[in-house]
Amino acid sequence: MNFELTEEQEMIRQSARDYAQRELIKDVIERDTNAIYPTNHVENLKELGFFGIISDEKYGGTGLDYLSYVLAISEFSKIDSSIGVILSVHNSLAIAGIERYGNEAQKQKYLPHMTSGEKIGAFLLSEPEAGSDASSQHTTAVDKGDHYLINGTKNWITNANSGGIYLVIAQTDPEKKHHGINAFIVEKDTPGISLGPHEDKMGMRSSDTHSVMFSDVKVPKENRIGEDGFGFKFAMKMLDSGRISIAAQALGIAEGAYERALQYSKERKAFGKEISKHQSIAFKLAEMKTRIEAARNFVWKAAWEKANGKNFSMTGAMAKYYAAETAMFVTTEAVQIHGGYGYVKEYHVERLMRAAKLTQIYEGTSEIQKMVISRAILDA
Repeated sequence: MNFELTEEQEMIRQSARDYAQRELIKDVIERDTNAIYPTNHVENLKELGFFGIISDEKYGGTGLDYLSYVLAISEFSKIDSSIGVILSVHNSLAIAGIERYGNEAQKQKYLPHMTSGEKIGAFLLSEPEAGSDASSQHTTAVDKGDHYLINGTKNWITNANSGGIYLVIAQTDPEKKHHGINAFIVEKDTPGISLGPHEDKMGMRSSDTHSVMFSDVKVPKENRIGEDGFGFKFAMKMLDSGRISIAAQALGIAEGAYERALQYSKERKAFGKEISKHQSIAFKLAEMKTRIEAARNFVWKAAWEKANGKNFSMTGAMAKYYAAETAMFVTTEAVQIHGGYGYVKEYHVERLMRAAKLTQIYEGTSEIQKMVISRAILDA
């Protein structure tokens, strides 16, 4: 496997890194502290093409490969994982869901508005009683002939308020269980949709997260994605892709914390020399770097498999599991290396540690990833 990036991939990584290190860093602590949505950065990243980075050029996208996308998400997440999650949900779940499984009329109608960033996408799967168990959908979509009526509540929805296009998973025929689930494209301004309060989260506080409530929301029949009963399979396929995006976020968070810990260890002195020269700190840095390199290999391999049309379900789960564990380990060690300074906002690593925890939780906990991996092993 060739580990060298192409000129184009390196250019995308550098572009994302430059923006993150130059612009995101300026107000990231303020936005995190006060849970401020990054409106100005979102607008800038639209202009730079990151809101359509992996979509086909015929729909207004940039048309880049999946590894380029992963590189960008990681670079943004080194500084601000809120930007990482906003972009990932929009690109790898909402846009990709329509582009891969929607019909041509749906693609023509929605994708140009989404790739430009005019309409930001959200993916509505989780519910109060259906998080990891995606087959237990209590949101209903009753078939009324030429339209569906959707009722129910979705939880923990990224881009719920900023988004304009929702991909909604709902149960149409409970007797068929998961075979009766469908997926729908729903415009946010459709009558009957309301939002819960902004979630006061532990980490990634600059992204907007809300519950979304549906009360007799009328959705045209032509907005269903795929054949009747395709919704559960659709959700599972999209979660496979989503895991790579989360792995990329986790990798970036780990790299960001490691870079800060390394720099601090070369500046901070104790007992007459830089703390990096004390074996206890040097060994921490060695293990942090080793785990990051292993996580990067997982993430890049999963992205390469997806880009080349291979079955990436197991590799994606491995990448998500290991990168998230790595992010939690590295950020915790980064705080420890900083000592008391690591516990205050000014040095950034406590914020990165809070963000790392979320990568272990959403799109399935570590146990869910192990279940996906073990099934792939046993079914081989």
